[in-house]
Amino acid sequence: MRQLRLGCICLAIAAAISSSEAMAGDSRGRGIAVTLDDLPAAAANSMAASEIVAMTTKLVGTLRGEKVPVVGFVNERKLYRFGEVDERIHALDLWLDAGFELGNHTFTHASLNRVGLRAWEEEVVRGETVTRLLLARHNMPLRYFRHPYLDTGRDLETRRQAEAFLADRGYRIAPITLDAWDWMFAGVYEDARRRADTALEQQLVDAYLSYTTQVLDYYEKLSQELIGYEPRQIILLHANWLEADHIAELLALLRKRGYQFLPLQDALSDPAYSMPDDYVGEEGTSWIDHWAITRGRPPRNAPVFPQWVIDRSKALPHPPVQP
Repeated sequence: MRQLRLGCICLAIAAAISSSEAMAGDSRGRGIAVTLDDLPAAAANSMAASEIVAMTTKLVGTLRGEKVPVVGFVNERKLYRFGEVDERIHALDLWLDAGFELGNHTFTHASLNRVGLRAWEEEVVRGETVTRLLLARHNMPLRYFRHPYLDTGRDLETRRQAEAFLADRGYRIAPITLDAWDWMFAGVYEDARRRADTALEQQLVDAYLSYTTQVLDYYEKLSQELIGYEPRQIILLHANWLEADHIAELLALLRKRGYQFLPLQDALSDPAYSMPDDYVGEEGTSWIDHWAITRGRPPRNAPVFPQWVIDRSKALPHPPVQP
């Protein structure tokens, strides 16, 4: 009897410790899916095909070496430059040859909020032509769609019609929960890289990782407050030189916080992605924001993006637009 009582006490202590760790944000169960937008390259219009292939080779090599599952979302319009089509398509093949997956990001990166539903539907169809063929060569289906700018519609009727259209074509929408605006850092970084300004490059990398840490802190805490746990996260990155040169540092940061890297389909199996989501608006945003706004609890006090990076970005000869 004494042994049974001691066993019960030990179980109670273990349960209390487990509960305490969960309340403190124990990170051992964290999972994250890595997604990259704007393939073959975010700045494809200002890059030669040879540079796109070099950037892709480096980025894909790191991700494969780190054993990180990835889905990359394609804007097929970026494939069409005279004399470079085959090489740009080769850049997409590099992702598939490495065992990664491709998804549709519309033909020209068209926003549902700006072009209207019918024109946007045409963009979706045009955006799948080459990608579907490449996937078929690897015995893979085209199954994911990512909204450009994360714009899901200005009104709920348009959003639901767009969702039905995508479902009819066999797509699942790929949401995001974490976004540190790497595209804004990347424009300034790529300019510094061209000028061999290594000091500025490092300053940008440090700022990017610092801001990413703030974003992680914010959305991990908001998730706990909103739904009582941290869902399997989905991070939005872009195909650019910043990630090609430094994604290993980002992956190390995520691992240090206890994240395990998951296929997108595993992340989407989290019940959070089935929660009510009625968000509509001019600005695309994280799905955690969607869930909060749907519940009438708009998020507040989000991390402030470094103003000096915005200022440097605007001062570029051709400032980047949100990809």
